[in-house]
Amino acid sequence: MTLSVIIPTLNAASGLRRTCATLATADEVIVVDGGSSDGTPDIARSLGLRLLASDAGRGHQLMAGAAQARGEWLLFLHADTRLDPDWISEAADFMSDPANRRRAGAFRFALESSLPQARRLEAMVAWRTRVLALPYGDQGLLISRPFYDALGGYRPLPLMEDVDLIRRIGRRSIVALSARAVTSAERWHRDGWWRRSARNLACLLLYFAGLSPRLIQRLYG
Repeated sequence: MTLSVIIPTLNAASGLRRTCATLATADEVIVVDGGSSDGTPDIARSLGLRLLASDAGRGHQLMAGAAQARGEWLLFLHADTRLDPDWISEAADFMSDPANRRRAGAFRFALESSLPQARRLEAMVAWRTRVLALPYGDQGLLISRPFYDALGGYRPLPLMEDVDLIRRIGRRSIVALSARAVTSAERWHRDGWWRRSARNLACLLLYFAGLSPRLIQRLYG
């Protein structure tokens, strides 16, 4: 049983080393770069990771990484998200259960911030994951290669690529894992906690209302 970790990057030099620090037990780590200008590819090479080039956009990059991955299982992980050290034991248990070959696992969302706003947002994401079975990409996604292929994999969408795949997986096939996926809070600090959260919610509602991801991208950037 082999595991490939796929990380899309775009100017991710500040956090890539930390993200990869707990991934040494994976059989391969693939960095798919979308045209970084901050030395991200050099860092990936220095860490001995497989480096691929792709058009920018997570949908394109995740799709390209999966196409080149050699593992029987795939773990998709954002470049600014680091997993708890015990993630590998939980992932191993998940992968060893035959019932999970047609399920996908998502880790517990956490933010790298001590502010109370971060705890409130974590609680909201936990509710969304538990009740709506709708984890986002910053929680990671662990899925068997045959199941990923049967679903058609990621699509080259400019955004909402994670929700698009989660909807095809289906709510009954999403498993909430207990290990944390700790994501940088830089975007919330920069944009404002409520403004950033409201933007994300608006994008989700527009997507479910039937607007195309390209139109949503034009509206919100």
